[in-house]
Amino acid sequence: MDKATLLGELETARRRTRELITSLPEEKLDVPYHRGVNPPLWEMGHAAFFYEVFVFNLLDGTSSYDPTMDDLWDSFHVEHGDRWRRDLFPGREQTLVYFDTIYDRVASRIENQPLTDRELYLYRYSIFHQNMHIESIIWCRQTVGYPAVPDFRPERVAPGQPLGDGVPGDAQIPAGRWLVGMPGESDAYAHDDFAFDNEKPGFEIELPAFAISRLPVSNWEFMAFVEEGGYERPELWSFGGRKWLEKESDHTLAQGTVEPLIQTPRHPLYWRKQDGQWQERVFDQWQPLNPDAPVVHVNYWEAEAWCNWAGRRLPTEYEWEVAALGNRPGEPFRRFPWGNEPPNAELADLGARNMAQNPIWDYPAGESRYGCRQMVGSVWEWTSNQFFPYDGFSIDVYPFMSTLQFGDHKVTKGGGCATSPNLIRGTYRQAYLAERNDVYTGFRTCALSESDRTQT
Repeated sequence: MDKATLLGELETARRRTRELITSLPEEKLDVPYHRGVNPPLWEMGHAAFFYEVFVFNLLDGTSSYDPTMDDLWDSFHVEHGDRWRRDLFPGREQTLVYFDTIYDRVASRIENQPLTDRELYLYRYSIFHQNMHIESIIWCRQTVGYPAVPDFRPERVAPGQPLGDGVPGDAQIPAGRWLVGMPGESDAYAHDDFAFDNEKPGFEIELPAFAISRLPVSNWEFMAFVEEGGYERPELWSFGGRKWLEKESDHTLAQGTVEPLIQTPRHPLYWRKQDGQWQERVFDQWQPLNPDAPVVHVNYWEAEAWCNWAGRRLPTEYEWEVAALGNRPGEPFRRFPWGNEPPNAELADLGARNMAQNPIWDYPAGESRYGCRQMVGSVWEWTSNQFFPYDGFSIDVYPFMSTLQFGDHKVTKGGGCATSPNLIRGTYRQAYLAERNDVYTGFRTCALSESDRTQT
């Protein structure tokens, strides 16, 4: 990667973050408290602080822009609830000044100093971290029911056609030895082989043949489960799922009600039935549920229960990655289902443009070698794996990138509609708690093998 490309990625991150903040009136920056989000101004300041720590401090040993704010912008020194305290943090204009000052300094450093691999790695790490927070600001706006983000384009021209007669079927993945993950040690660690620590070191794995759905589960398919009483049938739910199912929670924000709404789950978080018809909330707008779009904002327990109802199962993260990339030892390495070309608007639903509103058979140009579509973009896809380190794991430059999630989170793969295109690749592993349904999560399924049927 050269300086011009790097500066372009930095400027894109700056522009998108600024637009997400400045497109809201001042009063809407004080978002209601929700444990799954952060106030947008805190997200902006935290991202700028990350550049200070991982570029200027590590490379130059320079002091902070405002040392009195260091603990407040640092996510490990300020409690989640304290991020809502406006008496602790500057307002929008001051935060924008801080944000722009740091970005200008980063851009100047890139332009005026030699670009070593170590520097490139730290720049990219910080830019990717910023893009993670762009995604979380987007799902914050969905969570609290704010207007659509500036990048959203609700209509996509000429979506792909249904597969065959509209019945997609499964991709048949042969038994064999496969590559999973990214290289642990590589001369290209700052370039083509950039990865976060939880993706490394890559390894070989032997898998039996399996069949995986070519498409993610649609709203129509999930609606059948809801209307057949799937949420009222405890036999379809695991122990953890039943605990979640029986727990009352506050759905006031999700349903946009005036009065407090405390209830147990009976359908996906942002669905409602109005005059006999299902609707879905997309940002601040209720719209007719699109039956052909992928189901989104469902948690692991909901995906697992749907599988039990349908006589299917979730893929392991290794099966998912093999179906998406098909990397074998000794063959050219693929980072995306379609090859190594970076994502664009014809290949995947990323960057908050379509927001998982297109049919599950869309994006035919992004199909994997086994005929699976939308394995990158649209929805983060649940897998059956707990989030654990690979054998030989080594903590990266940011010690908390992965370690805090090991053991009690589930692995999702593929990125979602709000994920930045430059952030994602087929080896990327995202970790969410099983009950998370406020993020852009969906799923696809595998056929049960004979051994699966025997175990059940």
